[in-house]
Amino acid sequence: MNEATSRLFDLSDDVAVVTGAGRGIGEGIAHTLADAGAAVVCAARRADEVERVAADIRAKGGRAVAMPTDVTDNSAVEALAQTAISEFGHLDIWINNAGGSPIQAPLTQLDPAEWDATMRLNLTSIWVCTNTAARLMRDGGRIVNISSKAAVNTVMGSGHYAAAKAAVNSLTVTYAKELGPRIRVNCIMPGAVPTEIMMKAMRLQDDDLPKLEKVLRMPMRRLGTPDDLGQAVLYFVSPASSWVTGQILGVDGGL
Repeated sequence: MNEATSRLFDLSDDVAVVTGAGRGIGEGIAHTLADAGAAVVCAARRADEVERVAADIRAKGGRAVAMPTDVTDNSAVEALAQTAISEFGHLDIWINNAGGSPIQAPLTQLDPAEWDATMRLNLTSIWVCTNTAARLMRDGGRIVNISSKAAVNTVMGSGHYAAAKAAVNSLTVTYAKELGPRIRVNCIMPGAVPTEIMMKAMRLQDDDLPKLEKVLRMPMRRLGTPDDLGQAVLYFVSPASSWVTGQILGVDGGL
């Protein structure tokens, strides 16, 4: 790779916040951004998990700190953003990855409390995080929302989650128009990635995964990995995508 091409994916001057970074897709994104040179603030509710991810990044020679954060707590989100600035001097990248719902139920039978909790975690928190990041970012900031293919494909029993993610897609496009050109905003819709929360929601065990691959009949003939999502995020936050905003990309093996 020549020097000019290498610079297109160089994040060595950037500071990134990744929510939901304690495991799964968020962990993969945090490692990918750190490998590209960014200083990373790893945020999630479980302190032990984000401490481990940050330590793993530092062990590889990267820059990372852990910040236990509940993204449904507005004051915690503000503290997260301020930590990025106090630790590394500025804020450039924000990845809205925290989310999910382990509950499956028909919409007519869903507990209203679960509807409210799902919206608060998967939609309202992205609104709060994005507003916070946009206020504190340097010019040239980049925000990436992690949505889901459930936003555009019917998933029986997950209508509440799908509705929240469809709204995230809409927020992405609106924010791209409202925050441009100072900040770019894009979105990724992961397909089937066997994270802990997906396995719980679908009541799957590891032994079920080969069968799931066959049932889904994806052109790529395999399930996704956190690294697959990390590489897509890297494109959206790198200079290589400097003229790209308001886009919603399915990273799903062709599902």
